[in-house]
Amino acid sequence: MIRIPQVRVIDEEGNQLGVLPTPKALEMAQERGLDLVEVAPMAAPPVTRFLDFGQYKYELTKREKEAKRRQRSVTFKEVRLSPKIGIGDFETKVHRAVEFLEDGDRIKVTVRFRGRELTHPELGRNLLAKFIDQVKEHGIPERTPVLEGKSMFITMASTHKPKGLEAPAKPGRTAEEEPSEAGAAEIQGPAATSPAPEPATTGE
Repeated sequence: MIRIPQVRVIDEEGNQLGVLPTPKALEMAQERGLDLVEVAPMAAPPVTRFLDFGQYKYELTKREKEAKRRQRSVTFKEVRLSPKIGIGDFETKVHRAVEFLEDGDRIKVTVRFRGRELTHPELGRNLLAKFIDQVKEHGIPERTPVLEGKSMFITMASTHKPKGLEAPAKPGRTAEEEPSEAGAAEIQGPAATSPAPEPATTGE
């Protein structure tokens, strides 16, 4: 499957073996019971490595699952107020909003008017301004208060990083030292009887 006559070879321990004829590199991989995997197809000559391709694919899948587990999408939470909200209820809403913001979520703070309350929109603006002041250490408003129908609202963005939103550390290796995470491009050896993987991009 590797049609280039010569390839640069890295052994299973990461040692550079230099540029070798492809048949010779394949023979050396087979002697070790490993596959000859092209890890940097765009290099000149292409870079290959001795790998147990099945084990490599297993480790790659495992890392991808771990990365997905660590990822956490930022969600939008809503906190609802009323112009006549009591002090205790207001403090509870503030406390809840702080929890959302500390988790890295965005929040929508809504004041709902009832009946004649709608004739005094300044009550909503004042309440939202007070609310913003209470949570200013955890979030910042993204827009000025907006009145829509019987509700006035603002949106706030967190100043905290979302919990769990962190990428796993990547080992400090060059493209020639480690296969690209996108997958190996070409395989020869014992694993060649399995379906061929899709072409890989140049490694990192």
